[in-house]
Order: sequence, then C-alpha cells, then structure tokens
Amino acid sequence: METISQSSTSSSQTGGSAERNVSDMFVRWRHKWIPTHIFGELLSKSWIDNIVPAAILVAIVVVFGSIVPNFFLPANVSDGTRQIGELGFVVLGMMLVVLGGGIDLSVGSNFALGNLFALALTNIFELPVGVVFVAVVALCSFVGLINGLLIGVLKLRAFLTTLVMLIGIRALVDTLLLAYALQISAGYYDNAIWDFFGAGSILGIPVSFVLFLVAAALMHIVISRTRLGWHVMAVGGSRRSAHNAGINVPYTVCITYVLSGAFCGISSFFYAARLGNGGSYPGVGLEVLALTAVIVGGISLGGGRGSVAKAVIGAMIVQIVSLAVVQLGLQSGAGQFVLGLILLAAIGFDVRWVKNRDKILSRVYMSPTYYALPAPPSTEAGSGSPFAANDRLGAVDVHGVGQLDGPEDVIFDSAGNLYCGDRHGNIMRLDGPDHQEAYVFAHIGGHPLGMAIDAQDNIVVCVGGMGLYRVHQDKSVEKLTDETNRSLFSIIDDSRLRLTDDCDIAPDGRIFFSEATTRFDMASWPSDALESRPSGRIVCYDPAKKTTHTVARHLTFPNGITLSHNGQSILFAESWACRISRYWFDGPKAGKVEPVVENLPGYPDNINRASDGTYWMAVMGMRSPALDLALRMPGFRKRMAQEVSADEWLYPNINNGCILRFSEDGKVLESLWDKGGENHPMITSMREHEGRLYIGGIFNNRIGSLKLDGVDESWTGFTSYWGRT
Repeated sequence: METISQSSTSSSQTGGSAERNVSDMFVRWRHKWIPTHIFGELLSKSWIDNIVPAAILVAIVVVFGSIVPNFFLPANVSDGTRQIGELGFVVLGMMLVVLGGGIDLSVGSNFALGNLFALALTNIFELPVGVVFVAVVALCSFVGLINGLLIGVLKLRAFLTTLVMLIGIRALVDTLLLAYALQISAGYYDNAIWDFFGAGSILGIPVSFVLFLVAAALMHIVISRTRLGWHVMAVGGSRRSAHNAGINVPYTVCITYVLSGAFCGISSFFYAARLGNGGSYPGVGLEVLALTAVIVGGISLGGGRGSVAKAVIGAMIVQIVSLAVVQLGLQSGAGQFVLGLILLAAIGFDVRWVKNRDKILSRVYMSPTYYALPAPPSTEAGSGSPFAANDRLGAVDVHGVGQLDGPEDVIFDSAGNLYCGDRHGNIMRLDGPDHQEAYVFAHIGGHPLGMAIDAQDNIVVCVGGMGLYRVHQDKSVEKLTDETNRSLFSIIDDSRLRLTDDCDIAPDGRIFFSEATTRFDMASWPSDALESRPSGRIVCYDPAKKTTHTVARHLTFPNGITLSHNGQSILFAESWACRISRYWFDGPKAGKVEPVVENLPGYPDNINRASDGTYWMAVMGMRSPALDLALRMPGFRKRMAQEVSADEWLYPNINNGCILRFSEDGKVLESLWDKGGENHPMITSMREHEGRLYIGGIFNNRIGSLKLDGVDESWTGFTSYWGRT
C-alpha cells in the first residue's frame, strides 16, 4: 500500500508539473503574441480623443448616405466639400478662441460684413482680386482686434462683448445693404480668378476645401510646434498660471480674436466668390454652427484642450448634417434639432471622458508580461558560492556623511577629486585626497544618475527625465542630447529620453548610455519592475557629428554601463532580467548583443572597471521568491496594480547592499556584502581608485570607501581610459 501510495503521489506530482508547464507555456505565448500594452499606449495618446468624433462622422456619412437620395453624386459631394471649406475657416477661428479660454459670438455678423465688403469692392469698384482679398481679411481682422482689445486688455466678458459685437455689426450690415444693395446687384464682376475661387477646383477638389485643409495643417503646426500655440493652450488652461509663468496673457487673448476675424474674412471671400449674393441672410446662425462644430469635435469649452483635427472633424459633421437635412426636405428647424441632439451627446461624452480618462488609463496602461527566472544561486554564508553572504562592507570608511542626498554614482577626475550627484539636481564635489567635505560644484537640475569623465576632465552625466549633459571644469553646464531616433513601429513617442541612467565613453569620444525604460518616468520605476517588459535601450551620442541614435532595443531595464577593457564593446546590466549583457560596437561582432553573466541572485546596477582587468558590479537589491513567482503570473500582477495601492506592491527588495566582481568571460569571482544593511542599505555604484573602492547609493546620505588588498594602488579609472596626463 505504501508503494502504491508513493507511486500515486509521484504520478500526481508529475501530472501537476505537466499541467503547470502547459499553463506557463500558454501564458508565455499569449503575452508574447498578444501585446496587451498597446491598448494602454493608444489610450495615452492625445489624438485618441479624435476617435469618437471620427466615429460619429463615419456613422453620419453611412446613415445619411443610405437614406438621402443621390447623397454621393459627384455634384453633391463637390458642393458639400466646397461649403465645408467655407465653414471650416470659421471653425478654425472659433477653435483658436475657445482653446484660449474665450468665445466669439460675432463670427456670423463679421462673416456677413466681409461678404458685403467683398461684393462692394468687386461689383461696384471692380478692384483686383488680390486687393479685395487683403482688404476683406484686414477688415474682419480689425473687428477681431476690437474684440481682442476689449476682452484681452480691458478684460470684459467674452460672451457679452462678442454678443454686443454680433448685434452691432449685424445692424451695420443691414444699414449698408439698404444703401448699396441695388448697386451690388446691378454690378457684374467678370474675372477668371474670382470665378476660380468661387467655383474652381484643384485636381477635382473645390479650391475652398483644399485651402481649408492647407490652413488646418498650418494651424496644427502653430498649435503644436510654436510658442504662440503653447501660450494659447496655457492661457486657456489657466490664465493665472500662464501669467505667473511669464506669458503675456492680454496679447495672447487678443491675437486669438484677431486670427478668428481673419479666418472669417477668408471664409466670406470664398462665399462671396461662389454666390455673389449680398442679401441679409449670409452668416445668420453661423456662430451657432461654428460653436457646435467645435464642441462636437471634442474641443473643451473650458479651454486649453483640443486640436485642429477635432475642429476639422467637427466642421465636417455639422455641414454634412445641415446639407443632408436640406436634401431630405425636412421642415425648417429639423437640422438644428439634429445638431442639438448631437451637441448634447458630445457635451455629455466630453464631461464623462475628461472626468474618467485618467482613471481608465491608470487601470489599463500597466501591462505585465510573463517572465520566468531560473532559481537563484545560493547566497548562504559559508556555502562556498562566490555569492555567499559576508560582512566585508561592515566597516567601511564614510565620506560626506549628512552632506549628501542620494549619490547614485561616483566618479574621479585626473586630480583625484570625487564627484557625485544628489536628488536636488546638484553635482557635488569632494576634494582629494581625503574626500571629506562636500560642496556644490554645479547645478544641473533633475536627478543626476550615472556619470563618466572625458579626457578633458569634463563630467558627462545622465539626468533622469532630462537626457545627457556635460559639466565642464569651469562649472558650465551643456546639454548634449535629450532625444534619439523614434522607433519605426512605436505607438508612444519614444524619441524623447525619459530615464537616462548610466553612460560611458568610447576611445573615439562616442558616448554610450542606457535608457532604462521608454514607458515610465523615474518616479515610476516600480511600475516598470512590476511589468518586467523589455522596454529599455542603449543609445549612442556622437559629439563629433552631434547625432544621437539607438543601437540596441528591447532590453529589460538596462541600467549600469561600462566600456570593456578591449575598447570594442560595452557591458551593461539588465536589472529585472538579473543579468549582465554585452553590446559590441566595433570589431567582427559589431551590432551584436550577447549575455555575459546570467541568473544573478539580485538586481544589477552600475558596472565599472577594476584594476586587474575584471569588473565591479553593484547589486541594488536581492531577489525574493514571492516576486520571482509573481513574474510568471502577469494576471496576478495586473490585478495587484489595479486593486492595491502602489506602496503595497510586490517589487524588488532594495534594502540589502552587495558588490560583485566578475571576469571578462562572465565568471563571478567574489562578493562584498553589507550584512544587515547598516552602512549601505542600497548600493547602486562603486568606483575603484588608488587601492580603495568608493561606494554610492541612491538612497544613502554618504559615500563609503573600502581598502582593497592586493591591488595596484596607483591605478585610477582616469588613467585606465585616457592614460596619464
């Protein structure tokens, strides 16, 4: 019975193991071939807001195309696009005003004034088309200027001011019509250019629509790429904050109304050329249509949020609905009713979306992947393992106690002076040979992380959230690069450097540096650890060419980096993968990435040269069975991120310091531990200098140093790289 029982147990265990293997394989392949993180990245993009109005546009085209007779006839399409172009210019102007936190109810009457003025200049005075265009745009811009001065400078309320302007200009138009209507009607302007603007086309597309799209593209550049656009968005977001930031708020508000008037002038010019009608109805209700288009497109009435694409989509929706209602022969007011329903739905969605978008994004953006680590090597004291725990760092000397705050990395210049960063954005210096007193050498901002020293004693430093910088010996700070080439198939814009971590310099001056992740910023590194997704990269900056390009992608939190002794490759740590890898940038293996040390007992950080041709490596924390198991359970980690506060997540143990030394071929030779973590609870870097090992830690308030036995006490990192000066 005992034999049978044991056999049954063994069989059960075998079966359970097989089931686990199948389950693990399924989870691994599902997360490999179904990139769930893409949804979160899509949702984080600003243009995702365009999907809803775009979907509404498609639905409207499909619905009305099926119920309106001859909806897609070329003549109807041409006439519709021509009117969309005319309305679109007014919508662009309204968009600018709304983005700046205002409203312009005078666009309809301003449009009517421009139309009347254009017809008078052509039919009565027969001026050249170019002169007419400039005059009409100037007149409508002047009306916008009056609005801008009253609202921006005198700080009158936009709604009341533009409402009064609507009434006043409409009265002026009616008065002028009584005086000049007969002369305008009796006149005839025979001009081919004028007719081209009214009824011509470019490659079969109406001129007004083509120029509207060109204007929209230019406005997109203005809004997203120029100082004026940034100022408009800032003013719309908060005028007080914009003022405190040094933005000229009155000027910015004024210019939005001037541009709104100019766009009204352009629109009225095309309208006059198309119809040649000076009746009293032009522009009536146009302000409602333009405002509806802006809101339906998804531009916030509160200001500071929106895009040109939304304005274009909104203009198309409004004009298509208006034309479709007319073609259906519905009673007067039906079009306004339909637009009103669409407007209510758009406002409701906008309110709900703005309120809940961040909540939704926080739940879906993090997308853990499957990652299985082998069982870690033993660190048991006395085990004979090169990783065996000891207390060799228990009695290190300390430097700058209480004067430093987060010295993540340490570096020495040719004179033996020690430098490190702190979390206040400073480069700190401790003068040799004792390195006791710390003082601010230069202020760089951000959080300086990994550093390297060039042949001229300049400090090259990675700054989290800012990029790669250089600090000269005269204390001047120079930005080297803060961007690289964008990935061809990346959804998020990974051209910006978010978490530059460590760097080193090749013999020819090229600077290789790691970016730990392209998905999270420095403050969110636990999120990247929980994902364990290979989103990091190695980047190269060439000072001679002033160019930056990515040389290796899809790395798992690449951290510390050092130039190998052979001068043809770099060694870099992949923290969450618990391994050291090598990238060859020269030689027969150029471009290849290969593992060097795998299955470490902890999470490697900075790597630096040793005097005997080997390498020192910091281990910032030790692996735990719970996290190792969780790495094979992405669903569990997903639920934890959604339902548990971040300070209660499972993430790497970073309160136990350790330093390893390994050879060129990846053999770990020795380990140095701070048992109990009393002196250096988290070790992120170390640097050998003149027979001592200097130790830094991102959460420490000191730098430690340990006397090394049996090493070349004349050896320095500077001479190893650049020779003796």
